[in-house]
Formats: sequence, structure tokens, C-alpha cells
Amino acid sequence: MTQGRKVRQALLQGTERLVAAGVESPQRDARRLLEIVLELEPGRLVLHLDDIMDANVLTAFFDCILKREDRIPMSHITGKRAFFGRDFLVTRDVLDPRPETETLIEQALGVPFGEVLDLGTGSGAIAVSLLAERPGATGIVTDISRKALEVAERNAKTHGVADRLGFLESDWFDWVEGQFDLIVSNPPYIAADEMTGLAPELSHEPRMALTDEGDGLSAYRAITAGAPAHLTQGGRLMVEIGPTQGAAVTAMFRDAGLGDVQTSTDLDGRDRVVRGVRR
Repeated sequence: MTQGRKVRQALLQGTERLVAAGVESPQRDARRLLEIVLELEPGRLVLHLDDIMDANVLTAFFDCILKREDRIPMSHITGKRAFFGRDFLVTRDVLDPRPETETLIEQALGVPFGEVLDLGTGSGAIAVSLLAERPGATGIVTDISRKALEVAERNAKTHGVADRLGFLESDWFDWVEGQFDLIVSNPPYIAADEMTGLAPELSHEPRMALTDEGDGLSAYRAITAGAPAHLTQGGRLMVEIGPTQGAAVTAMFRDAGLGDVQTSTDLDGRDRVVRGVRR
């Protein structure tokens, strides 16, 4: 890369490359990557479009563009993802927190709870968000991946809730003891035969956080089978689901003896959360 290039020129070239690579939001991603290498706050790039870029910064920018061309997720390039008003550390060892999961947070914050269990926590975004919003609450997070738990613990420390959160390496309820007012989970719910149709970015995320290698419902079978014994009287189970799984998961909740079973939709109007109460 040569010196003398303006920020606006780099932005144009970076955007054109991402368009050619088929990236879904090429201009937004190029702008954010420029802001990062230039160490600018989001939205401030417009004030610097005519600045001349240093050669090293220009090289760093196009290194980031190359990664995005290879469909590496933005969160893996930047090292973080915004979720429910907070930035979370994200690595290849955890699922990238997605906006639709905020529906689960909103539903959980609509009910009383003092102790929460987050099954298959990944980055810890769900449990950390809940405890950050409920200063008096405590919780336990589980994951089968030790590396994922390390990411979750780092996020808990960043957001000041690590002293109220326990970290347990467990396959669903295998090593869980006690009862909770609230159990939440965003388990792997993509069927194995649907994996080939997913966006290329998902190939950079842990496969076991995406699919059960079966029909996409096995995690719900395990969760609904174990939840009643780990819920307090009146305690609630809430899970994120895929948009076509509402009927199947609702039936599992009822078969497990949970009452007041309901399905909530996300901002796009798709079924997203199933919840029920231990009677």
C-alpha cells in the first residue's frame, strides 16, 4: 500500500471489495473496520474522510478487509459484539451473540427471579446481561466447552458480575445441583441437513453450538426432561428456538408438566422464545 491515500478512498475500495465478496453489509462493515484501525468512536469517520492515512494503518485496514472477504465474522475481527447495550468478547470458541437472542433477555427480565441457570452459555451474554440488569440476582452458567466458559468468565469480569456467577463444565444438567427461579438457554437448534445452507460466516463458529447433528430438537428434549427437578415452585424455563420449532418445543414443555406455556416472537415476527412455569 502506498502513502497519500485519503480515508474516503480507502473506504470506497474496501467497500467495493466486500461487495464483490458477497458480504451482506459491505459499506457498514468497511466503515466500522476503518473506525477501528483509525481508533475512532463509531459515527466519527465522516469527520475524517479527507485525512491522509498512514501507510501502516492503511495496511492494517486492508488486512481486516481481507479477513472479511474470507467471511470471517466481524466480531472475530474486532474481538467483540454488541449485545443488549454491552460489548462482549467473542472468539472462535463461542457462538456470536445475535440480536434475536435479546428477545430472550426481554422475556426473562419481565419476570421475578433471584437465581438463574444458563445452560450452554457460550460467551455468557445471556447470563451476564441478566445479572447486570438485576443487581441482586445470582446464577450459574454451564457449557460443555472449557474454552467457552473461559470466555464467559472474562465477560462476567468485564461487566462486574463475576462475583455473582458460578461457572460449571457440564453437559446440560449432568453436574447441576439445586433449584433455580429461572432457567434459560439458547441451545444448538439447527438440523444437520440445514447446515449446508447457512451463511459462510457460520463456518467460523463452533459447530456444536449451532447443530445437534440431528433434527435440531435433541437439546430441547434434554432441557425439558431435566428442568422440572431444577426449578423452584413457580420457577420458569425459557429457551430460544428456531422460527419453525414453536409447536414441537411447546409440546415438550407441556409433556414435561410445565404450565402456562407460551411462545413469543422476535422483532421480525418470528417465533423465538418458548417459556413455561413449574406448577
